[in-house]
Amino acid sequence: MEEKKGLSLGALTAAVVTSSIGSGVFTLTSSLAGGAAPGPVLLAWIVVGFGILMLAMSLNNLLLKKPESEGIHAYAQAGFGNFAGFVSGWGYWLSAWLGNVAFATVLMSSLGYFFKVFAGGQNVPSIIVASIVSWILTYIVNRGVESAAAMNTIITICKLIPLFAFIVVAIFVFKGGMFTAHFWSNVASGVAGGSNGWDQFKSCLMIMMWVFVGVEGASMLSSRAESKKDAGKATIIGIISLLVIYVLASVLPYGYMSQNALAKINQPAMLYIFEDMVGKWGGIFIAVGLIIAILGSWLSWTMLPADTTMLMAEEKLLPSYFGKKNKNGAPTFSLVLTAALIQIFLFILLFSQEAYNFALSLCTAAIVVCYIFVGLFQVKFSYQNKDMKQMWIGIFASAFQIFAIILAGVHFLMLVCIGYIPGIYFYYKAKKEFNIDGGKLTKAEVIYSILLVIFAVASIVMVATGKVSI
Repeated sequence: MEEKKGLSLGALTAAVVTSSIGSGVFTLTSSLAGGAAPGPVLLAWIVVGFGILMLAMSLNNLLLKKPESEGIHAYAQAGFGNFAGFVSGWGYWLSAWLGNVAFATVLMSSLGYFFKVFAGGQNVPSIIVASIVSWILTYIVNRGVESAAAMNTIITICKLIPLFAFIVVAIFVFKGGMFTAHFWSNVASGVAGGSNGWDQFKSCLMIMMWVFVGVEGASMLSSRAESKKDAGKATIIGIISLLVIYVLASVLPYGYMSQNALAKINQPAMLYIFEDMVGKWGGIFIAVGLIIAILGSWLSWTMLPADTTMLMAEEKLLPSYFGKKNKNGAPTFSLVLTAALIQIFLFILLFSQEAYNFALSLCTAAIVVCYIFVGLFQVKFSYQNKDMKQMWIGIFASAFQIFAIILAGVHFLMLVCIGYIPGIYFYYKAKKEFNIDGGKLTKAEVIYSILLVIFAVASIVMVATGKVSI
């Protein structure tokens, strides 16, 4: 019997790139221009690119050396115990469905290009249609229908062709004088954000990290490589390719429009910038491709949160009903719970000043918890195996994530702690069901739980008193 071949280096690299690119790249320029000039943006890309590369290399190393670990939370559990596994897995689950809220906002903003009633993506008509789409996708996944290869191919084309068309045209219309006019300072442009380079740099971090959410899935594809050497190469080449695409797509428009104009342009920014570059057909071209791409990505990310909680139930980190499957093989309880939470959050967005940026910031803050545990386990595992090179990669990976969240998103991380309160209850129920540690939380787990609750309460107070705006 002929042995089944794995993915070649080229195919694997393409998979890394296409699985990581989502809707975020279409909104990058305006989000970044709201707080930073091109100089700080380029500097932030260098730092974020290095940190994400270290994370991807850590994931790749752990995947190859600990292939028995299933799910990103498994590394936290293996290295630091059950509660760490719960914190990582629940954070990944929170991130996955919060990302769907960001998808909803961009989708409705894209539809707003054709139907003005949805303009902005966060009014009542937008919330109603987004809610309907969310429940329809939940129904489809609950029926056991997964995205077919042909659908994924169409989605990939819809993402990449408009993206590359935009970059090519942006290169031709690029004006060096406009790009360098206020290279390091945004004082003259009059837009939001700090006037010094450090504040501008910090304003970029969460936005840039958002477009790399999902890179862990790309690294997991490395297990399908023809050879282990190809797995590492594809990860590095893929991340560098993503960086080139993201940098060009986000920075080139600074050489076409002023920073002030870019900051105030409607979202998704790429759609309106391309329309200005080539005419009405350009906006239609980007909008249609983006709508199809978002629907496809949203379908995939409807399955992901349910799969995460299902794996956690199998590891006895959540009660067994989270992993219970219907006759179609879908975890109905997890799907419905996730859809209900998305529904609640969509209504909250009616009162948010910057719905999309708020959703992406919470999504990114939630997944950073998982990434920190990956880096720390990479350090521990490599130290135990006396692999100093891999240990330093893990140190850089975890240090970057900690550094970024402290600088740009501690208040978002505190807000995410609110989502851990029901999670702690489910974790406790799992311990009782499976009679782990006598069915009780350990003293350490009680302390950690209290800390999470304190941070959650503090974040609620900060929002109520206006110290943190949503």
